[in-house]
Amino acid sequence: MRSTLTDIAREAGVSAATVDRVLNNRPGVRARTREIVLEMAQRLGYIAESPNGAPPRPLPGEVIRLDFALPAGTNSFIKMLHRHIEAQAVARPDLDVHIATIEGFNPDRLARLLQDLRGQTQGVGVIALDHPTVREALRSLSANDVKVVTIASDILHVPRVAYIGIDNRAAGRLAGYLLNRFMGPERPGKVALFAGSLSYRGHEEREMGFRHILTEESPNLEIVEMREMLDDREKAYSEASALLDRHPDLAAIYNVGAGNTGIARALKERGRAQSMVFLGHEVTDGTKDLLLDGTLDAVIDQNPRVEAREALNTLTHAVRGLPYELHQPRLQVIFKENIPEI
Repeated sequence: MRSTLTDIAREAGVSAATVDRVLNNRPGVRARTREIVLEMAQRLGYIAESPNGAPPRPLPGEVIRLDFALPAGTNSFIKMLHRHIEAQAVARPDLDVHIATIEGFNPDRLARLLQDLRGQTQGVGVIALDHPTVREALRSLSANDVKVVTIASDILHVPRVAYIGIDNRAAGRLAGYLLNRFMGPERPGKVALFAGSLSYRGHEEREMGFRHILTEESPNLEIVEMREMLDDREKAYSEASALLDRHPDLAAIYNVGAGNTGIARALKERGRAQSMVFLGHEVTDGTKDLLLDGTLDAVIDQNPRVEAREALNTLTHAVRGLPYELHQPRLQVIFKENIPEI
């Protein structure tokens, strides 16, 4: 049997007269009440569903499903972000949160995972490789009214709700500024760059910012190599070992991604841990130890606890159709003397 106005009124918690005003587009009904009535009318089959077969917005108190796609591997920052999302989700009875991890830097595998989430979820948070197949998968999700946020590394020209993370170009410029201060304006030296993968726009932007400020302010410093190590500490160790053997006079290393402990291991084995300027990213248990023993000189940090909180809040509000004021994590420099609790 077809639902009636009385059925809709009962489920929406309003009067039948209010339902009549809403369905006949008459004034005198608050916007949120109108929205609830329309959504309930869709659920009960009284009116057609939203375009593209998208589910109606959840009602107050209804559980929202959110999915996150994060890289797998030895990246300590990603593991911390994973733990913070899980921990905060447990305290949110209004959310049903699922986290999938993707092995390897494979854009097609990530794109397939995102495509499979259509019709299964209401919101997606992703640390995404900037690749055509991934961009199309995100556009497909958005076309099906799935809300999307990018985390830590952004992707341009996709219909996302928000990017949650630091300004990565500014982070790279900050690293260049720090290096110039550590090295001094006159001391010549060779500098090496390490990255997880330049398929991450965030890593590419850090490299660009770093190169630009060194060109502008540090003509005495020469970038001799750029190595990708896929955020793997063993690959970072082997790449750093080969690099130090090729350039025994190397003066500084800037690592834009993970793998700091692997680089540090190579430095210590060659007796270079205290003579090399070494800059990295993210405060983790590993980088904390390296700051304390003097191997790392400084770490540029983004707070994964804040990113987890803002991703959950932004997606939840977007799914419910409510405004939300995003609070981005601060870009901050951590030295041996100001290591925060993690």
